[in-house]
Amino acid sequence: MTSEKVVVLAGGLSHERDVSLRSGRRAAQALRDVGHDVVELDVSSSLLARLEELGRPVVVPMLHGGAGEDGAIRQALELADVPFVGSTSTSARVAFDKAIATPRVAAAGFATPRQIALPDDMFRELGSPTLVAALGRRLGFPMMVKPARSGSALGCTKVERVEDLPAAMVQAYAYGGVAVVETFVTGTEVAVPVVDLGDGPVALPAVEIRPDSGVYDYTARYTAGATRFLAPAELDQDVADRCAELAVGAHRALGLRDLSRTDLIVDGAGTPVFLEANVAPGMTETSTMPLSMEAAGMDLGHVLSSLVSLARQRGAGA
Repeated sequence: MTSEKVVVLAGGLSHERDVSLRSGRRAAQALRDVGHDVVELDVSSSLLARLEELGRPVVVPMLHGGAGEDGAIRQALELADVPFVGSTSTSARVAFDKAIATPRVAAAGFATPRQIALPDDMFRELGSPTLVAALGRRLGFPMMVKPARSGSALGCTKVERVEDLPAAMVQAYAYGGVAVVETFVTGTEVAVPVVDLGDGPVALPAVEIRPDSGVYDYTARYTAGATRFLAPAELDQDVADRCAELAVGAHRALGLRDLSRTDLIVDGAGTPVFLEANVAPGMTETSTMPLSMEAAGMDLGHVLSSLVSLARQRGAGA
C-alpha cells in the first residue's frame, strides 16, 4: 500500500475523449483501491502548472487518439521533467502512425498486410480515378482503408468494390491527412497486451474478439454486450505462442515501454498478422487489456502501481 500521489490524465480533445474518460475513471479507481492518492486531470492550458503545484507526481496517461497517443502530450511531460507511465514520445509517434509502424514490424520478420499509404493532397492532385484503379490492381478486393493516425477503428472501412473506394478514402481523410490501404486479412481477431514490470516485456493471454455485427468497429468496441470476448482466446497453444511472440516482437521493434497492446488477425493458416500497436490501451469495462489481466490472475491496480513505481525510479522526464 502506498499513499504517494499519482495523476491519471484522461479526456483530451480527440475523437476518443469519452472512451478516454471511461478508461481514466477505471484506472484511477484501481490505483485508489491499492492505496494511491489519485488526482484525475484533463488536458488544459493549466495542466503543466497544476503538475508543478502537485510536485511533479507520476502521470498515468489514459488519453486515447490524437495528442494522447501520437507522442505530443508525452513530449510535453518530458520537457516539463514529469515522470510518466508508458512509452516515450518518440516511440509513441512511431507506433501511432500505421504507415511507419507496419513496415517496421514487417522488417522485424513478422507478417503484416500489404499496405500503401496515400496523403490526401496526392489523392486529390493526381486524380482519384487513376489511383483508385491502381489500388484495386495492386491490392485486390476486399481491402481495408484506415486513417494512418487514428484509433478505435474510427474512419476505417472494409471496401468490397472499386466503386466504394473513393468514399472510404474520404472518410479516412476526415481523421487525418494520410490514409493507409491494406489487404483485408480474414481470420480470428485477437488482441494481445504486453506488460513490462521490470524484467522485460511479457505477453498476457490473448483475447479473442467476436463482434455480434461481424465488424469490430467503434460501436462494437465500446457498447456493452455488442461483442463477445474470450480470455484466453480459443487458440491452439502453438498459435497462441506465435501471437505472444508477435506482440512482444512488435513492442520491441517499435521501442515501446511499460505496456502496449497489439491487435492482430490469425489467418486461415494459423499465422498471426500484425494490424496495429497501441501505447495507451483502453481500460474500460469492454477493453481487452483488463480482461487479459484478469485471465492471467493479475490485478489492474497492482499492475498500474508497479508501473508507477518504475516510472518514479526512472526519474523526471524519462
